[in-house]
Amino acid sequence: MSRVHDALRKAEQSLATNPAGPLSATDGVPPAPANRGAADTERAASAVQTAIRTVFASPEARMEGLLEKVEEIPFLPSPEALLINAAHPHEAPTEEFRTLRTRLNHMQSLQPIHTAVVTSPSPAEGKSFAAVNLALSQAQLAGNLTLLCDFDFRRPIVHNLLQTERSPGLTDYLQGKIELHQAMRRIQGTSLYVMPAGEAVINPLELLNLKEVKHMLDHLPRLFNWVILDSPPLLFAADANLLATLCHGTILVVRIGATTIDSVTRAMQSLCQNNVLGIVVNGARRGELYSKYTYYHSYYSPKDEDEHEGHDEAAPAAE
Repeated sequence: MSRVHDALRKAEQSLATNPAGPLSATDGVPPAPANRGAADTERAASAVQTAIRTVFASPEARMEGLLEKVEEIPFLPSPEALLINAAHPHEAPTEEFRTLRTRLNHMQSLQPIHTAVVTSPSPAEGKSFAAVNLALSQAQLAGNLTLLCDFDFRRPIVHNLLQTERSPGLTDYLQGKIELHQAMRRIQGTSLYVMPAGEAVINPLELLNLKEVKHMLDHLPRLFNWVILDSPPLLFAADANLLATLCHGTILVVRIGATTIDSVTRAMQSLCQNNVLGIVVNGARRGELYSKYTYYHSYYSPKDEDEHEGHDEAAPAAE
């Protein structure tokens, strides 16, 4: 309701600064004194109707021109975040996320998948690490507009990984305090947009139940090819289960040596299995995972890399 109040307040201010209202064919001809009150009332009613139409505009109208208003920020990842970097295409774990990207884009070519929740059975299994790196890898493809949303309102971390402000963000938008474009940032020089969690709230699940969440997730694919959501763990909050019902698919992140079979089973049971796009295994030892990959790329000189740029999808042959 705060959006309605804001719009009405702007209408009142407009009337105060321009009591005569918009110009018309009869401007310059003062109304008869007897009709002066009726004219003011009519202008006030028109201003209120305009304000209400602005607030309750269709999602399509509100999306128009949105991306041009988004603030740009530099890519300054936290040194401890282990995020992939387009300037260093052969550093771990870039190749694994390219493989994940390739598989997801293939699935997208077979069915309309544009929104995906990234979650895990329990905390500290690497879901945020996977969500941010997947979004970065998608955004490395030319023209592949990608939006990363931090829906973990309980313990958000995306803003820390990217070293940006937590607020304004999603919770601020859902509470009607800001416009949608103000909740976003664009990573400079990339196709990646980010929506941090926003200010702390005491009722995250109630906020996620707002109709505005569904409307937003339904219409964001009009602007973005991929909308990737980082969410709380499945077995510790109902948030991820709710978000999974609003998105096209779910990616489950598990960690070697930490996630138990029982946790995976219970997490899968809590989801609609047809909605699970796949499982990402985190925490493999680098020596095991990248020995063949390093061997494969040792045959390429920097010149060869330039010649093969754009053909990184063939790299899964290196396992």
